[in-house]
Amino acid sequence: MKSVVKVSKTIDEAVSIALEELGVEKGDTHVEILEEPSKGLFGLIGAKDATVKVTVINDPIKIAENLLNNMLKCMNVKGSCSVKRENSCLYIDITNINSSDMGIVIGRRGNTLDAIQFLISLAVNRSRDDYIKVIVDAKGYRKRREETLVRLANRMGQKAKYSKRPVKLEPMNPYERRIIHSALQDIGDITTHSEGEEPYRRVVIQAK
Repeated sequence: MKSVVKVSKTIDEAVSIALEELGVEKGDTHVEILEEPSKGLFGLIGAKDATVKVTVINDPIKIAENLLNNMLKCMNVKGSCSVKRENSCLYIDITNINSSDMGIVIGRRGNTLDAIQFLISLAVNRSRDDYIKVIVDAKGYRKRREETLVRLANRMGQKAKYSKRPVKLEPMNPYERRIIHSALQDIGDITTHSEGEEPYRRVVIQAK
């Protein structure tokens, strides 16, 4: 387990310096106070700083990296990943992967990528009190898919508007349905709702 020893005026300052160097939150660590701070005689003679040892015991980045690399290996896919944490989100990008292997990782309409994301989220949050949202992407697939869905939403919205008939889209996962709803929510003469049961739940677009 990775650990650092830091010295500062107060225990909190020493811990903050250690957390910044380790790139983790306090809840992911064990803090050991090696030496309490003291002001010394008259606040000068014999004054001592605080010394702490901070050890990472639950690093979500390492958990995600290890699990994803093992999954790629089991899938016979050659690739690597980059993992970045921003506050309560973990962004994972699968890189250095050829086009055929990328198709395997993404799956039909992103189903395999969603499954990978779900499993990593379970592993990362298994022993945590504060939930971390996990987003897994492969060479910008999710951004391209979002752009495709927004274009589809606008096109089908126009169709529903002028035909005056409901337009039912193909079944989508909750993430993709939210994109459709969001793309059309500010169009005044169009409404959307979802119908059906998972995994066949779909968005219906209709004119008001």
